[in-house]
Amino acid sequence: MDFKKHIETAWRLTIRFIAPLIIMTLLLSVVGFLTLGILGPVTLAGYFQSILLMVREGREPKVQDLFSEMRLFFPLLAFGIVVVLAIFVGFLMLVLPGFLIALGVGYFCLYMLPLMTDERMSLMDAVRGSFQLTTQGQLVDQVAVFILFVGISAVGGSVFIAWLFTQPLATVFLMSVYEDRKRAITGNVHPPMSQGKAQPQEEMQ
Repeated sequence: MDFKKHIETAWRLTIRFIAPLIIMTLLLSVVGFLTLGILGPVTLAGYFQSILLMVREGREPKVQDLFSEMRLFFPLLAFGIVVVLAIFVGFLMLVLPGFLIALGVGYFCLYMLPLMTDERMSLMDAVRGSFQLTTQGQLVDQVAVFILFVGISAVGGSVFIAWLFTQPLATVFLMSVYEDRKRAITGNVHPPMSQGKAQPQEEMQ
């Protein structure tokens, strides 16, 4: 995997669209806070899809994109409740099981949201698709992608202002990797933006 290319793409596009990305990230956190996390998953899905289109087509992210995937509200809410309960039970039993459940869900569902928004997959199909994307190919590369995504996001986690920059950067990086992973496994060609211009899309095989 060409990590240098993905990191450079993430940095270039984040800087290019820094203002709308910061505004969208800020609204994402505000909506999640005000709704006690209820709208968190579905607005995050819209956030991922908006950034994916930015990577793929050079489309500027828009605030309204956060609410573009409301059809996924109930599936994602149910999924979130199940995951939270599983982690809670794991921590009640012992700390380690809860930690392993959280780590496993985070890793194997890394590409679940873009598959649900981009490929219009059902929840279970997206989980299976994400599992496929994270287990095929070089395992070391996929573990590194997960560590980088979580690490970049966490760098700004302690300082809210910094998180407004690091979260978009991490998400652009992940969406760039997603494009390569999907193309490698399925043959779907949606090359990421590399020169600041929209690339022509080929028909999905």
